[in-house]
Amino acid sequence: MAEISAGLVKELRELTGLGMMECKKALTEAGGDLRKAEELLRIRSGAKASKVADRIAAEGVIGAWLAPDAKLGALVEVNCETDFVAKNEDLAVFAASLAEIVAKQAPADAAALAAIGDVESRRQGLIQKINENISIRRIARLQANGRIALYLHGTKIGVLVDVDGPEEVAKDLAMHVAAFKPRYFSKSDVPADVVARERDIAAERAKETGKGKPPEIVAKMVEGAVNKFLNENTLLGQAFVKDDKLSVEKLLASRKAKLNGYRILVVGEGIEKKSTDFATEVMATAGAGR
Repeated sequence: MAEISAGLVKELRELTGLGMMECKKALTEAGGDLRKAEELLRIRSGAKASKVADRIAAEGVIGAWLAPDAKLGALVEVNCETDFVAKNEDLAVFAASLAEIVAKQAPADAAALAAIGDVESRRQGLIQKINENISIRRIARLQANGRIALYLHGTKIGVLVDVDGPEEVAKDLAMHVAAFKPRYFSKSDVPADVVARERDIAAERAKETGKGKPPEIVAKMVEGAVNKFLNENTLLGQAFVKDDKLSVEKLLASRKAKLNGYRILVVGEGIEKKSTDFATEVMATAGAGR
């Protein structure tokens, strides 16, 4: 059997939040398969599902644009190498201008955006001026059926929500999306294979925690676990950020509002940045300048 590397153990610890020895043992049992090891740990300990998408490591900004009539909006993620450059005003202006292009010209993706007009030459010019790599990573566009509310959490998170209903509800929902980052809109949007995986994990856990209990009770435990997962990962099922006694779906019903859709971009979502300590960075910079 292949030796389990320290790096693999570290990755599993980050995914599950569990101890080093538990992670190493699970990896050994899983033959070094990270996903199988994660499932083993979740079955045994109830460790939360991994949220790789929440591990924000890349730097950059979210550019946003909203039409004056709030019927059209767009977001663009522009990445850079350091937090220092992420605070550069030229980068923010560049990102905002790209968001307007996305809204008005509707490119299919970031590559298509880069091919429009002078976008690529402007990016190259910014690289030369700042002396750091700049990339256009993702775009999001929303055409409203109702009215769009835009929420920016600094320059790192951008949200657009399309709501029929009171303006304050739309603003609150945009803030909610930024806070909880739902993976799906509703339960019907969750892929069947994702639900099946959660059901399998819940069933294996129930075998351990439900020993000696009637089959119907064990079945209810499994369904309860699956429903909990669906509620936590779907926007309509989540507890509302300002009142956890209300789901977002119930909030909308109580305010006679309808949520038509949403878009969210988080800087660096899904990207891991190579870690180094500050002293090492200083030494490297000093060495490069000799």
